Amino acid sequence: MENLSIGLFALLGLASFRLTRVIVYDKIAEFIRAPFLDEIIENGEVYIAPKGKGIRKWIGELISCYWCTGVWVSGCLLGSYFFFPKIGIPIILVFAVAGVAGIIETIIGRLLGD
Repeated sequence: MENLSIGLFALLGLASFRLTRVIVYDKIAEFIRAPFLDEIIENGEVYIAPKGKGIRKWIGELISCYWCTGVWVSGCLLGSYFFFPKIGIPIILVFAVAGVAGIIETIIGRLLGD
């Protein structure tokens, strides 16, 4: 772990941020969340609730919690970097670049009043 530079830490952080948002919030990953989460509409408000029991409910609880999912995503990305670098490094780079793009888009959107 002493080889973990500030640059690598930043890449892992950005990749974890972006991949976690994909899993928890983005429309593109709805098919992943659908077996584990229900949308409940009450008084015009939409609530997310885990489906089922056992492992299905546990996964639903996990992917409905941004912080919980982030811990697992961070661990998986870190593990992929150290144990499967030929696969892990490209994945980390793609999600880190996407994370930077997302942050830039948010900043520009706020500056332009979108």
